[in-house]
Amino acid sequence: MNFSINNIQNSGYITKVSLRQNISFSANNIQKDSFEKEKKLATDNLVQTDIFYINDNHGRIGNMARIYTAKTMYDNLTKDSKADKFVLAAGDISAGADLHIVKAANTYMNGLGVDATSDGNHEYDASPSEIAESKKGAKFKSLGMNLQIPKGNPLDGIVEKSFITEKNGHKYAIIGLAPPDLHERIRDNESRKQIGIDDFEKTLKDIQQLADDYKKQGINKIILLSHCGLEKDQRIARETSGIDVIIGGHTHDLLEGIKEGKNLLYSKSNEPVIITQAGKDGEYFGDLKITWDDKKGIIVKAQNNVTASNNFKRNRVIKGVFDQILGKSEHLGTIKSVAPLAKNRLIEPNANGFFIMDAVKNELGTDLAITNAGNIRGFFEPGELDSRQVFEVVPLKNNMVKLKLTEKEVVDAVKNGVKSFINPGNRPGIVIPSGLKYTVSKKGELKAMSFIDKSGKEVPIDINNPNPNKIYTVAMDDFLASGGDNLITNKVAANLIDEKFDFDKDKLTCDYVKKLNTPLEIKDDGRITVVDA
Repeated sequence: MNFSINNIQNSGYITKVSLRQNISFSANNIQKDSFEKEKKLATDNLVQTDIFYINDNHGRIGNMARIYTAKTMYDNLTKDSKADKFVLAAGDISAGADLHIVKAANTYMNGLGVDATSDGNHEYDASPSEIAESKKGAKFKSLGMNLQIPKGNPLDGIVEKSFITEKNGHKYAIIGLAPPDLHERIRDNESRKQIGIDDFEKTLKDIQQLADDYKKQGINKIILLSHCGLEKDQRIARETSGIDVIIGGHTHDLLEGIKEGKNLLYSKSNEPVIITQAGKDGEYFGDLKITWDDKKGIIVKAQNNVTASNNFKRNRVIKGVFDQILGKSEHLGTIKSVAPLAKNRLIEPNANGFFIMDAVKNELGTDLAITNAGNIRGFFEPGELDSRQVFEVVPLKNNMVKLKLTEKEVVDAVKNGVKSFINPGNRPGIVIPSGLKYTVSKKGELKAMSFIDKSGKEVPIDINNPNPNKIYTVAMDDFLASGGDNLITNKVAANLIDEKFDFDKDKLTCDYVKKLNTPLEIKDDGRITVVDA
């Protein structure tokens, strides 16, 4: 595919003037003479800004290498542009506690020329000292004005609230926000213990205060990097004044083009605010073009292009760098066939996840193995299989644990997961099991459930009256075990872990595949059935 910033599918373009009370923005009704019908703005009073943006790459090495290729092409195409250029990230570029992945993600961002990133929850999978160490070579700023970082903490002075930058003589303020639900999205680790997070209502007030302070300094172009999610970004847009652009992430929304009421909103002072978000796992990246009335600091034109990264080949240079950081991948075998990919991985049966959890259960010798649906980030493909591909299916790099759960706790965990069918954004996602079979309705109700013992026998479970004396040994990662996604209570804090391991699901899967030593057929075996009612 030829990459062109002027010819990209799903782009939206708005050409209007300053305030809403004069004329409303529209991405779908473009008038060539719109400037003629309104008072013309002097050409020398217009400022063009181009923002190449990424969010929620989640350490997906393959897609990061593809985005690197796209960015190289983008730079060649725009080298003669007079626009003020930014490369911005909205968090979760890395994922998991593996410091090799953290280093790879930071190297990738340095290579892209990222100016700044907001810290996401997955940046805090590691400890504060590890995070601080990983950021030493960063050429970009890390932002999180709503983080509570104690004095003397390793991250004190490394993560900033905001900063002012100048491009071609034009000043911009860049502010960053970490996720308000940070503690719910990371395991029970040192980051959760040491780093606090502000209440969102306080954050709204603090954003306004900071925007007002910048306005007093004569800075009228403010960009917010937010890992708060679309709903909260929309609130920021509507309930504050002075924020012009929100480069967003966290909820994995794919915001294509510019749609009024969705990602084109109006501030308390009736000025346009544009929100972006480019999906998840590095499957997309974005290019936002803004034209400002420089004196007023108001957006008068905008175009938002979102492009699939799989349109580009992996950049060989960055791929080689990744291999140096991560080590060469190990050949494991071949995959003969794979079930069709789930369209919504949070609430649909997932054959890739089933295979991973079968590997975990078999390798650790437990009755059950469970994970949250959000942990399964990639998919297998027919053909040769290596360890790097396994990692891309489960890239979050937690540590495995073994513990005991009562039958009631198992049932409650599944019930908490199936509520995702009716929860906003289908969160937190259903439970992906090995050793269990269950039926769920699209109304979020658990209908039936069975335990599959090691001989393959199916034993029904009374979901209305689960046996509190029936105990299962269960394998899961320490994110889930520490109450992540609120599927079970925090067993880590309660010191109820039987065994801890210093590896994650990818190692167990690689070991399992090598022992099988046969072409794999990755199937949806019906262990999760979804019914209408």
